[in-house]
Amino acid sequence: MKRNSTQVRIISGQFGGQFIDTPKTSATHPMGERERMAIFNTLRDEISGRRVLDAFAGSGAIGIEALSLGAAHVDFMENHPKAIRTIKQNLAKFNQTDSIILKTPDGEYGIIFADPPYKNPQYDVVAGLIYYLVPGGYFVLSHPETPEPPVFPYLELISDKKYAACHIKIYRKK
Repeated sequence: MKRNSTQVRIISGQFGGQFIDTPKTSATHPMGERERMAIFNTLRDEISGRRVLDAFAGSGAIGIEALSLGAAHVDFMENHPKAIRTIKQNLAKFNQTDSIILKTPDGEYGIIFADPPYKNPQYDVVAGLIYYLVPGGYFVLSHPETPEPPVFPYLELISDKKYAACHIKIYRKK
């Protein structure tokens, strides 16, 4: 299947190799395939059976990747109307009707992915997500080089990698 310029590829799991649409707006930025691959190579054994939150979901690629690798349930947190429509279309493509699109988190999660807009990383919102993470759960933050994210209480940094202008930090809740 050939990709068009407004699509990204799911890289692994049961949906691996298939393409999903990205919102046609500059308000979101899809995470690159290389960055997603690094995250999911690190957390692959932790995803199966977990409840996951894809915060600042954009296209839903991160959450769909988690579903593809066996997450028990994924909630998508997004506010932009075009992004919400795109996520719904992408989920329908994979018959993932149990997933929910939220404006705020609902419940506790074993893994939280936060990929806020780089022009406005909203670290206050990001910090608030930590309270929805179960002890021993993983928190993944994609952020620009500046401004640097704050130190998050109760989280232990286990990985910090840079990919061009993207920084990926993986934390574990103590």
